[in-house]
Amino acid sequence: MFILDLTYTAPLTRVDELLGEHVAWLNEQYAAGVFIASGRKEPREGGVILAVGDDRAAIERITAADPFSVNGVCAYRITEFYATKTAPELAAFQQELPSK
Repeated sequence: MFILDLTYTAPLTRVDELLGEHVAWLNEQYAAGVFIASGRKEPREGGVILAVGDDRAAIERITAADPFSVNGVCAYRITEFYATKTAPELAAFQQELPSK
């Protein structure tokens, strides 16, 4: 699982100009089963996305295609983690630590 931490690098007026394209991109990732939750930070300085997948490189390609990234209005910090404990509603996303 991945935490995608977006930080805006441009004024909010520019972010807002691209918001429709960003939401369309989000919707594509939800439909593909990659994103399971997202939202803006408070204060409004960026956003957070929870993503599922086994391939960090694929997640990096997905974030690079975000219109916010393409147009240089945000920077991503990607944190990979193992969801070893979840709420019952998220049991499908629960993971075991890899064997060494």
